[in-house]
Amino acid sequence: MMKKHSKEFLEQLTPEQGFNLLVEGNQRFIHSLNKDHDHLEMINETRDGQYPFAVILSCMDSRTSVELIFDQGLGDLFSIRIAGNIVNNDIIASIEYAVKYVGSKVLVVLGHTECGAIDSAKKGVKDGHITELLDRIQPSISKAMLMDDSNYLFNENVSYANVENSLEEIITGSEIIKDLFTKGDLGIIGAVYNVNTGIVDFFKNIAKKTKVSNTAKANI
Repeated sequence: MMKKHSKEFLEQLTPEQGFNLLVEGNQRFIHSLNKDHDHLEMINETRDGQYPFAVILSCMDSRTSVELIFDQGLGDLFSIRIAGNIVNNDIIASIEYAVKYVGSKVLVVLGHTECGAIDSAKKGVKDGHITELLDRIQPSISKAMLMDDSNYLFNENVSYANVENSLEEIITGSEIIKDLFTKGDLGIIGAVYNVNTGIVDFFKNIAKKTKVSNTAKANI
């Protein structure tokens, strides 16, 4: 059996299979069926290199640790965390490294319910460098007013709009990511995590033109 943390495993993994690993992991998480991760074994398996199958841009909220939410272990995920899961050039560069030079097969932008950054943006908070960060969320607040919330599992339109805006900024801002997506070598997913239930709503699968199918949506 091929080891999960090997280069060969990642090279043979399809974007759809990578996406399904996340869906299945979240199901284990919400049903308390988490795998018993052997941390020492994972240290030994990853000491010579790393081959994470997914890169996830999420909020810095302490309740949204992606390794826990998706029941993954050391070396499985690239985790990029910033308040409000906003995008800047450094974040795009980090994603480019993950998908081009390491070969991660899935890119997820993960928002969440009850986001403090979004609440602060709604209130128009101005304070130090926080002001500039919150300004990047303002377009999502405007966009959310035009959205049909019947398409979403949670009543959090701004969180969904913010994920969509981040995805758009990533794709339009990176020829590297767009090229891998177009070739079918990268799956791209928008999702929102519910801090009250642990459920992830994989609401936007813009990679359905590639090897990632939209049949594994886990809205349960």
